[in-house]
Amino acid sequence: MGEGPATRVSLSLPEGTAEAIRARVGKREFSAFIAEVVERELRGQVLDECLADYESRKGPVSEPARQRARQVYDEVFAGEAEWPAAG
Repeated sequence: MGEGPATRVSLSLPEGTAEAIRARVGKREFSAFIAEVVERELRGQVLDECLADYESRKGPVSEPARQRARQVYDEVFAGEAEWPAAG
């Protein structure tokens, strides 16, 4: 995730969503915003998969432990500008 040169993809969004993004970040930053949001979602999914794997082997993870795992996960990548927060 977040590596390599940019590649062009086609994306369909509801018109209102696209307009809201443009209003928030401007036309020139539209793609960067989408990339950041997608990477954040992917990181969150990876963390969720790790927690699910742990739970399948060791049992349930408490909500405070789940929140701490998310915090630690975010701290690990805090220095990496291309890695937005998982939370």
